[in-house]
Amino acid sequence: MAMDPKNDAPKQPQPKQQQDMPGSTAKMTPTPDHGEKSYKGSGKLEGRAAIITGGDSGIGRAVAIAFAREGADVLISYYNEHDDARETARWVEEAGRKAVVVAGDIKEERHCEDLVKQAMERFGKLDILVNNAAHQASFSSIEDISAEEWDVTFRTNIHSQFYLSKAAIRNMKPGSSIINTSSINHKNPSPTLLAYATTKGAIANFTAGLAGLVAEKGIRVNAVAPGPIWTPLIPSTMDEEKVASFGSNTPMGRAGQPAELAGAYVLLASDDASYITGALIPVTGGRPML
Repeated sequence: MAMDPKNDAPKQPQPKQQQDMPGSTAKMTPTPDHGEKSYKGSGKLEGRAAIITGGDSGIGRAVAIAFAREGADVLISYYNEHDDARETARWVEEAGRKAVVVAGDIKEERHCEDLVKQAMERFGKLDILVNNAAHQASFSSIEDISAEEWDVTFRTNIHSQFYLSKAAIRNMKPGSSIINTSSINHKNPSPTLLAYATTKGAIANFTAGLAGLVAEKGIRVNAVAPGPIWTPLIPSTMDEEKVASFGSNTPMGRAGQPAELAGAYVLLASDDASYITGALIPVTGGRPML
């Protein structure tokens, strides 16, 4: 029986809640759905190897679970959320695939290069790079945004994608895929997320430009643009009132679950998307991105 997208998921309001950054899945109410019980693979990524940044939780965990069930080995890149990362690895291994867990700071080019090196050493190849990790913080005035905060946001969200893509492309063969996580904020920026929204616009342009640059190598580059998705980023970066109403501004009337994005990433990583490059897929609960 087909699911009703308006009703077959948790609806607003979420309980009021806050966490310290970067946030933990275990402390969230309700617990996000990463597809643990629902995602069923069909061999679309059999024998492939992937790096997923921000793979410890949220969208990254959902993509890791889906990729593993589609047949891919996964390197899970994360900052310092060790418990969440180990839980993601458990799901990957339960699917019968290799999981490599690597903590570190993707703001640093050397660490990004090391992630690719470790993937090559452990898997012998690299077929898929998912640039998903992100930093965001809310500010009601531009005067409250420090130069350091602006720099951290850009280095995490867009500089890392440049560093990782550059290192990955050296090792990728024709048929490989890079998938970047942009946001609805690239088209419809939230004023209180000025730095974050600006980087998401940069990611959309980076994706389109890089796609044209590497098409002759047989490497595809695409992006997914999530709308409001229920991840640890939300209670750790927004006040309690915004958390409670998060997602209510969509036609669906609710926040999306991480599992609801996994299919878009699987499509873009697979041969089903052999003629898709330079594209951006919106997963926004009906909020338009025209």
